[in-house]
Amino acid sequence: MSFFKRYLIAGLLVWLPLGVTIAVIRFLVDFFDQTLLLIPHDYRPEVLLGFNIPGLGVVLSFLLILITGIFVANLLGSKLIELWEAFLSRIPLVRSIYNAVKQIAEAVLGSGDQTFEKAYLIEYPRKGLWTLAFQTSSHQAEAQKKTGINDVVNLFVPTTPNPTSGFFIMANRHEIVELEMSVDDALKMVISGGVVVPGMKKRKNAKSEELEELENQQNSQSVKPVSPPLSEK
Repeated sequence: MSFFKRYLIAGLLVWLPLGVTIAVIRFLVDFFDQTLLLIPHDYRPEVLLGFNIPGLGVVLSFLLILITGIFVANLLGSKLIELWEAFLSRIPLVRSIYNAVKQIAEAVLGSGDQTFEKAYLIEYPRKGLWTLAFQTSSHQAEAQKKTGINDVVNLFVPTTPNPTSGFFIMANRHEIVELEMSVDDALKMVISGGVVVPGMKKRKNAKSEELEELENQQNSQSVKPVSPPLSEK
């Protein structure tokens, strides 16, 4: 039985990730193909060509997202988006869902103050146990000032395996440990439940690099060329 169990697990480790990957890609392709419904029926590819082309909706979705991004990046587009969001904010149920999804998307895909800036270790749920947290900002507002902490950091503590859910805490910077790993590596560690463990990145600080360069210069100066021996007459 141990013989079959060993090779059965080895086979599952090959086919299970591959099968899940194919299923997810197929789901995404089918989902984006729904954007073809935006095209009038007489001008759809399956009507014009006589057959369906899988994945054509992905190209259409990419172009649609790109054009939308170009439009909202200018002044007129941003004003229209503000009016649209103001309209949605008046609808009770839609307002809650829209704002929650937008905040999560800005935290994951955004830039600047809206992103996860750094990864930290915090002692949670009790002293001696550690978990990962992500810095969202270090801005000082009413809530931060009333904590009485001079250097307070806003942290998001994600859950496993779904990092989009979690809770928010404000912590003293001197009581948390900053990690050198990137936010992407930390997210992989959270999603995998600690199965994926990124390696330690060795970084040399500026002082060590200067000392190393100085030692190399001293060594190169101490080494003198040896003159060839004089030939005997």
